[in-house]
Amino acid sequence: MAAERHRLLPHASGGRRRGRRAGVTALVLTFAIALLLAVLTSSLASRSALSTTLVFLVVGMVAGPLGLGVVDVSSKAAEKAAEIALFAILFTDGQHAPLRVLRRNWGPPTRALLVAMPLTFAIVAALGHWVAGLPWPAALVLGAVLAPTDPVFASALVGREDVPQRVRHMLNIESGLNDGLALPAVLVFVGLAGGTPEEWSTEPWTLVLEVLVGIALGVVIPIAVVSVLRLPGVGAVPSLLPLGPLALALLLYGVCELTHANSFLAAFVAGSTVATIRPTASDSFRRTGELVSEMAKGAALIAFASLLDRELLVDAGIAGLVLAAAVLLVSRPLPVMAVMVGSRLTMKEQLAVAWFGPKGFASVAYAVIVLFSGMQDAGEVFVLVGVTVLFSVVAHSSTDVAVASWLSRDEDKAVERGDMSAEPLGT
Repeated sequence: MAAERHRLLPHASGGRRRGRRAGVTALVLTFAIALLLAVLTSSLASRSALSTTLVFLVVGMVAGPLGLGVVDVSSKAAEKAAEIALFAILFTDGQHAPLRVLRRNWGPPTRALLVAMPLTFAIVAALGHWVAGLPWPAALVLGAVLAPTDPVFASALVGREDVPQRVRHMLNIESGLNDGLALPAVLVFVGLAGGTPEEWSTEPWTLVLEVLVGIALGVVIPIAVVSVLRLPGVGAVPSLLPLGPLALALLLYGVCELTHANSFLAAFVAGSTVATIRPTASDSFRRTGELVSEMAKGAALIAFASLLDRELLVDAGIAGLVLAAAVLLVSRPLPVMAVMVGSRLTMKEQLAVAWFGPKGFASVAYAVIVLFSGMQDAGEVFVLVGVTVLFSVVAHSSTDVAVASWLSRDEDKAVERGDMSAEPLGT
């Protein structure tokens, strides 16, 4: 009998290996198909409601539990994919915000972060309690998870040269900072609701320290790397120069993981620091960074799609669908429009900024943290976040071209009149 067991064990182990291999192969093939379709439809996407985001999402849904069921990514893997994609995009976006840009355009983003974001949190929490029926502790967690905007979909406007510069700076600076600032709030409210997130502290002072360490690493590591480059005999050939910031980003991510520093703030601050102290390296990396970010975004969208099974959509119910619509149409636009009164943004620009408060990878990552926290009603919060993010992906990624064209017409007229539309935002 023992000999028989020994003969069977390799076959069982081989079967598990083949199963894992088949799963990885299906995931790679799904990503390859989505990437190829995104490339082939990119010309159409640049002038229509179609977007590469929708391509990745639809392919993921077809391959995932809602369709063929050949791709099944665990929730923890989806969380990690969302974190990495968000880190890559924040690092790339930070290079659009060197210190001189931050100094000139601090006003409206500060209003959005310090006033509009807390108001959004309060409105979402109220919707969670009175519309979705969550108890107040869970509703507060929902508000913290859905309060930040997401740079993944806002970048559709940030990266377009035909969009007024002050709109791009506003969205870039705000979305670059609020994801990192929202994480401590999520963890604090999860702790108050009785949850104990895996690998995360809910102690306020620890969270403050993680924020400060993340900001410090985002400044110190780029300065240290650039200082090494200035040593005699050290330098990079032009063909490899774009890999320098990429290596720096990977190093920063690893150090943040080891020290439990706030990696989202570290990424944006590091990108800004590189653009400030080494503009040539930043310029050479920008195109590479955009491509890396696009691929990371695609992988994360496929992972997110694998979480969208039929039960998720059914469990949300009518109340969940109403909440998702209200989060996009009310909780972000009203506070932003209120705090932008008196700013130099035109009414069109205010409406565009108010609409582009998408919910994306940060909310997915935070929702998975909640799901594994042991908090009461964690499952309900996860379902509501999933439906809201799905709504946001479709709504924001399909309107970016139209909004950009709408804004660019005014920009063209301003240039013809000689107006200084690229002037700093001020206060």
